[in-house]
Amino acid sequence: MDFHLTDDQQALRAGVRELLAGRFPGERLRAAVDAYEAAGRGPVLDRALWRELADAGFFSLLLPEADGGAGLGLPEAVLVLEEAGRALVPGPLVAGMLLAGAVDGAAAGERVAGLCDAATMPALWEHPSDCDEVIVVAERAAYRCAPGSLRTAPVRSVDPLTPLARLLEGPGGAPYAADVPRIRREAVLLTAAQQLGGAAHALEAAVAYARYREQFGAPIGSFQAVKHLCAQMLVRVELARSAVYAASVTEDPAEVAGAKLLADEAAVRNARDCLQVHGGMGFTWEADVHLLLKRAWLRGESRQSAAAGEEALAAALADGHIAV
Repeated sequence: MDFHLTDDQQALRAGVRELLAGRFPGERLRAAVDAYEAAGRGPVLDRALWRELADAGFFSLLLPEADGGAGLGLPEAVLVLEEAGRALVPGPLVAGMLLAGAVDGAAAGERVAGLCDAATMPALWEHPSDCDEVIVVAERAAYRCAPGSLRTAPVRSVDPLTPLARLLEGPGGAPYAADVPRIRREAVLLTAAQQLGGAAHALEAAVAYARYREQFGAPIGSFQAVKHLCAQMLVRVELARSAVYAASVTEDPAEVAGAKLLADEAAVRNARDCLQVHGGMGFTWEADVHLLLKRAWLRGESRQSAAAGEEALAAALADGHIAV
């Protein structure tokens, strides 16, 4: 099986990176963080940015062409979410992409779709103040819910740009016909893609700082210890990328679980190593390293925790679905 990117896929990735660099540069990221910190709580999304992403086809990527979408598949969605993760774009991006056909106006960016898995503990819902409609998935069924109809409690989030709420009781909305296992599986994979992007960002930031920062008259990147840190970061990124890309093609549940585990490890450990390369500067609020680490911690517990992923892989091994 050939996992090399086609010319169209490479062009898609480059186009999304260019789009996000223009629409959501580092300055806009910091402005969003500062604005939310000043407000204390409430909406995070820049609705204008959300509509710009929709105009570029971000949320209609998986919709069939007959429904006004691009008619692309998971491999392309993974490339797009990887770039969004690299840029630390806030918002329920995974829900927006997976539920564009379920929530009227979501594909066009006019309304924001949310996704909450009520079968997980605790059942967390991202961006409760930003969503116009929520799809709540239970063990085997899904429900369409108005945000105000859900009984929730706010949860303090480690990531300043990802507010959270905890679902206190089961949904009471209208039943929504959906392939629940597929929604869960694809949500895990696309979250892994975001983690992959964050891991790549951490690597790039560490390398750039190691080239710029001098000590004892030489760039710190020339020191063996720093070289080793950056090399290990690169290995984690490439291992995670191979696993995430492969799982997007096979859609095998065990491979999706493994890809999320590798992507989580790459995102968290690379952010920590990036902080190490930055030294004392990395611990300051002014550096973006803490934003990478906080987003990686949050995504590591989203959709599929490490414990859940390990259990899924162990079950696949026991059933003989994975060759040893």
